[in-house]
Amino acid sequence: MQKTNNLSDSSPLLLNTDQSICYNETGVEIPCDGSGQDGEFNSKLNAPENRFLIRKDVVWDRLTGLGWSRDAAPAIFPMSWTEAFDHVSELNESSYLGVDCWRLPSRREIYSLISHRHINPALPGGHPFLNVFSGYYWTEIPSSRLKNQAWYIHLGGGRIYRGMKEGSYMVWPVTGPRADEMAVSDRFVSTQNTLQDRLTGRIWMKSEDKMARPATWRGAFDVIDELNSRRAGGYGDWRLPNIRELDSLVNLSSHSPALPEAMIQGPVAEGYWSATTSAFEKQYAWVLYARDGGVGVGFKTLPDFCVWAVRREKMFNQMVTR
Repeated sequence: MQKTNNLSDSSPLLLNTDQSICYNETGVEIPCDGSGQDGEFNSKLNAPENRFLIRKDVVWDRLTGLGWSRDAAPAIFPMSWTEAFDHVSELNESSYLGVDCWRLPSRREIYSLISHRHINPALPGGHPFLNVFSGYYWTEIPSSRLKNQAWYIHLGGGRIYRGMKEGSYMVWPVTGPRADEMAVSDRFVSTQNTLQDRLTGRIWMKSEDKMARPATWRGAFDVIDELNSRRAGGYGDWRLPNIRELDSLVNLSSHSPALPEAMIQGPVAEGYWSATTSAFEKQYAWVLYARDGGVGVGFKTLPDFCVWAVRREKMFNQMVTR
């Protein structure tokens, strides 16, 4: 694992998607009960009411405490990564919308806005934002492996990847406090079969042979069923993680893989299936690419990715409940 100093993304963690419908591997809608998909679990969650509060064209997100320019394209035109920082400095010098502490969002901050239910733009239904471009937006986070690249996110569908810093992408300024994830000392607690995450309250299964073998998306759920049938690690409620849970493991200070050192218990796969279907194309599901931490999709019927089983410990002392 390669490490890079002075690189973090200590932003608010959201651990549930807003996906409430379930689909099979061909993209056909199916009942959620017993599917193991997001919709089975999210149907039991209460959607936040009045999530966004508008004050003088600054939209405050009650879930994260972050404030966003209501205009999602105040610069109007795309620009390079360096120009994006310069533009935000200009916004602060002019106290844009009465705020003088704007910044480029971190990767996790702008990802907190993404909906896994809506596309073009991939923002929560009924959002109050204006002039949202269904394309790429810069984050402030550079790539730790490729120094001439930085992370961006696609607001059409929610893909997170990296691009050349001289490329031209949109800018959406944010303000508000950063969450300090590093305040959790000894974040991961290792047992014989599991890794407990003290930040999120999730318990991850250490790698097994079947989990480490590439499978189709349907095959990934079969692996989970097999783990539960024999109560692997002493538990019978393992499931395939949603894409936000997988993303919560990403450590952008490292690459090859971009994971916390404590989570690396053996060979790391190229990518891991999530239980989240792509709203953009329902024959695809979201995947975490482990080398750099990218969030993309995989074709459900191809045996290209592996399984990382997770469960939620109800009695565990959780710092994040969203």
